[in-house]
Amino acid sequence: MHVLILGGTTEARRLAELLHDAPGLKLTSSLAGRVASPRLPPGETRVGGFGGAEGLAAWLREHAVDVVVDATHPFAGTISFNAAQAAAATHVPLLALRRPGWVPVVGDRWHEVDSLEEAARALPALGRRIFLTTGRMGLAAFADLDDLCFLVRSVDAPEPPHPSRMEVLLGRGPFTLDGERELLRRHRIDVVVTKDSGGAATAPKLVAAREAGLPVVVVRRPLVPGGVPVLPNPGKAAQWVREHLEQGSFPVID
Repeated sequence: MHVLILGGTTEARRLAELLHDAPGLKLTSSLAGRVASPRLPPGETRVGGFGGAEGLAAWLREHAVDVVVDATHPFAGTISFNAAQAAAATHVPLLALRRPGWVPVVGDRWHEVDSLEEAARALPALGRRIFLTTGRMGLAAFADLDDLCFLVRSVDAPEPPHPSRMEVLLGRGPFTLDGERELLRRHRIDVVVTKDSGGAATAPKLVAAREAGLPVVVVRRPLVPGGVPVLPNPGKAAQWVREHLEQGSFPVID
C-alpha cells in the first residue's frame, strides 16, 4: 500500500516515523518547499507543489497512491482543499491530521479575527510594539502600518512587502516559557499576533502574554474541507492506516 503524507509539520514527521517500518507499506512525504532547510521525515520525500487539484490527482494515479493523509499546517488551506478534490476525483481515501487549536483560559486577552488583514486593522487600537508570530508569509497585510514597530519571528528571513519598521528574529520552535517572557520584556512588546496553530511548540508565548497582561490577536484557523475525517494526533492517524493494512478497508471515524 502506498501512503502519501502531505507534510511539513511536526505531526507529519511523527506520523512518518510511526509508519515507515510497517511491512507492506510504501511511504512518501510531500513538502511544500517554503522552508530552506526542512527537517526531513523517514521514507521517500518530494518537494514542491503538484499544480493544483488536477495535478495532485494525476500524481495519485501515476504513483498508485492508496491513501492520502493531509498533515499540513492548519493554515495551509489551499493544499487541503486541493487534496479533498483530488481524493474525490481518484476515489482515494483522505484523512486530515490536525493538532487541536488553542483554547483561551482565564486571564487571556484574546482578540479573535478571521484573517491577517483583520488582524492588521485591529492593531493600531491595541498597541505600538508588536510581536508578530504569523510566519514570513502574509507580512504584506501589515506593510502599511508605518506607525507601529514589529518584531517578526520566522524560520527563514522574510521578503518584501513587509512592515517598514521591522526587526527580524530567526527561530524555530519549540520555545521555552522563560525565553518568551524575556523576549517580551527585552523588546517592550505590548501586543502579540499569532495564528491559532495549536500545539505545544509555540504555545509558551500565550502564557507569557497572559502573565504580562498583554492583548493577543489570534487569527482563527480555516475549516477542514467538508466530508474529510479528522484525527487529532499522529498516533491515532497511524492506527487508522495500520488497521487498513490489516483489514483491507478503512475504519469509520465518528
